[in-house]
Amino acid sequence: MELRVLQYFLAVTREQSISGAAEALHLSQPTLSRQLKDLEDELGKQLFIRGSRRITLTEEGMILRKRAEEVVELIQKAEQEISVSDDAIAGNVYIGCGESDAIRYIARAARKLQNTYPDIHCHISSGDSTNILESLDKGLIDFGMIFGTVDTSKYEYCSFPVTDTYGILMRKDSPLAQKDAICPADLWDKPLICNRNTKDGDSLTTWLQKSLSELNLVSTYTLLFNASLMVDEGLGYALALDKIIHVNQESSLCFRPLYPPLHVPMSLLWKKYQFFPKAATKFLEAFNEVV
Repeated sequence: MELRVLQYFLAVTREQSISGAAEALHLSQPTLSRQLKDLEDELGKQLFIRGSRRITLTEEGMILRKRAEEVVELIQKAEQEISVSDDAIAGNVYIGCGESDAIRYIARAARKLQNTYPDIHCHISSGDSTNILESLDKGLIDFGMIFGTVDTSKYEYCSFPVTDTYGILMRKDSPLAQKDAICPADLWDKPLICNRNTKDGDSLTTWLQKSLSELNLVSTYTLLFNASLMVDEGLGYALALDKIIHVNQESSLCFRPLYPPLHVPMSLLWKKYQFFPKAATKFLEAFNEVV
């Protein structure tokens, strides 16, 4: 399977038509059609459903699109790193981050780096721990910011000098909004919205003193902004970290901390034995100076 053919395949998925992709690629339509047919024959699977107006992907085609995007992204990342001259300190640094006010430390490191090395550029992608660790393991990002404990058999890490605080994001007209802090028993009969990574035995369910099956879990979320809209529409109470959703007098939402307090540590981590290009090395130096 050639990289060139994967790029042709991705062009068709973007344009949703062979004619549109052929025009974008400056190829003849018969040539592109033949390359795609050869790819399907090589894999032994149908990748496209050819409709009268546009092309859609089969299940196998959707799997290939995901993997092809990762392959092309890795190749582009490698080309960028290799093309930088030995003397130049330049390049791109890719960081996956969970939602947290502590991203300010990463921003400060990026600003410090930019002031000294203006040809180094930081790219931040948002996601939860599952997304971040998957991207880190595949080499799609250089660093990941996660909450909680770190698997030290796989990763090196640097701790943030702060912790995040768990609480409840709710409507101001909710019964629990009258309380200064929320106790476990307050939530046992309430409709709850949790991060999708919440699982039995973690710090949150330990604090709740209940397993997930014993709670009224009505929804899960990946990014808290989406959960805040669900809360605003009256779906339930979101277990969330503080300082992510801005609440003020004009907001219809409010945040109340948990009691006993529940704090979560954060770490910037990277794969063990990883070779860093100069840009990533300089970012890590700047981050260590900032924290």
